[in-house]
Amino acid sequence: MKQWDTRQWQFPHGDHPCVIISPQARCANPDFKTVNVIGCSSQRAAREALTHEIVLDTADGMDWPTLARCDIIYLAQKSELQRRRGSVSLERRRALGAKLIRLFGFWLE
Repeated sequence: MKQWDTRQWQFPHGDHPCVIISPQARCANPDFKTVNVIGCSSQRAAREALTHEIVLDTADGMDWPTLARCDIIYLAQKSELQRRRGSVSLERRRALGAKLIRLFGFWLE
């Protein structure tokens, strides 16, 4: 399990793709049973991403252009993360990281 992997997870609101955003040290350590994830839609994106979203696609392990919601971070049990779908592309890692920094106010101006 690695940071930026895309997996399938049973969210409280249903089964959807997700992106692991925990640091690699946490992902790789078997003593840690949980990781942080952001959720993705299961449906094809039919609109532009809102300010709290980013679009992922087949290069990131999705079946089609998919909205990922970046303003909510879930804590998932590693054992519950199902099928590995792929890994977020380098270009979108940068965009997703920047979006998280802005959304959570970590950006100092």
